[in-house]
Amino acid sequence: MQGWQSLFYKEILRFWKVSFQTVAAPVLTAVLYLLIFGHVLDGHVKVYGSLSYTAFLVPGLVMMSVLQNAFANSSSSLVQSKIMGSVVFILLTPLSHWAWFVAFVGASVVRGLVVGLGVYIVTLFFTPPVAVAPLWIIAFAFLGAALLGSLGLIAGLWADKFDQMAAFQNFLIMPMTFLSGVFYSIHSLPPFWQQVSHFNPFFYMIDGFRYGFFGLSDVSPWTSLAIVGGAWLVVSALAVQLLRTGYKIRH
Repeated sequence: MQGWQSLFYKEILRFWKVSFQTVAAPVLTAVLYLLIFGHVLDGHVKVYGSLSYTAFLVPGLVMMSVLQNAFANSSSSLVQSKIMGSVVFILLTPLSHWAWFVAFVGASVVRGLVVGLGVYIVTLFFTPPVAVAPLWIIAFAFLGAALLGSLGLIAGLWADKFDQMAAFQNFLIMPMTFLSGVFYSIHSLPPFWQQVSHFNPFFYMIDGFRYGFFGLSDVSPWTSLAIVGGAWLVVSALAVQLLRTGYKIRH
C-alpha cells in the first residue's frame, strides 16, 4: 500500500474499532431527536405547505450527524495523537502534507457518511423514503463531510489538549449546526434572523441537502452548492498550508 493509503486505512480502523461509540451512539442521538421533536411537533407544524414536520426533520438530522461526526473524526484523531505522542511515528515517515490531508479528511468523510446512512436507515421506520434529486443529496453529503473534516483537521492542529478541542466544538460547531435550519425553516424566523442565517455556511449545507429529498429549499441549491464548495476550498487550502508548515506538530 502507498503511504497515504496506509494512513487512511489506519484512520478508518481507529474509529471502526470503537464503532459502538463512534457510529451507534450518534445514530441513537439523532433518533432521540426525531422521537422527541417529531412526536411533539408533527401535528402542529407544517413546512413547505403540506410537508409533515417529521419528514422535514429527517434530512436535517441526517446531515447534522454527517457534519458533526466528520469534524469529530479528524479533530479527535490529531489531538489524541499529539497528547499521546504517537504523532511522531507519522512524522518519521516520508509522507507529504497532501498524504496527511487526503488520509485524515478521507477517513472523516467515511465516518460522516456511515453515520448519516445509519441515521437515514433508522428513520425509514418513521417516514417513507423520499429522494427527488439523489445527485444533490450525494453532492452535499460529500462536500459537507469534506468541509467539516478539513475544519476538524485545523482544530486538531490548533488544540493542545482535549478541553481546547471541546471548546472549539461546543462554542463553534454545535451552535452553527443547531442554528442552521436543522429543526426549522428559516422562513419561520423574523426578517432580521433570516438575514443572519444567510451568513452561516452550515445553513447552505442543510438546505441544499434537504432540496435533494423534496425538491424544495429556502434558497437555490446552486447558490448553496457554490457557497459550500467555496468554503471547502478555503478551509482545505488553510488546512494543507498548516500541514505543510508543520503547525504545532514539528516542535
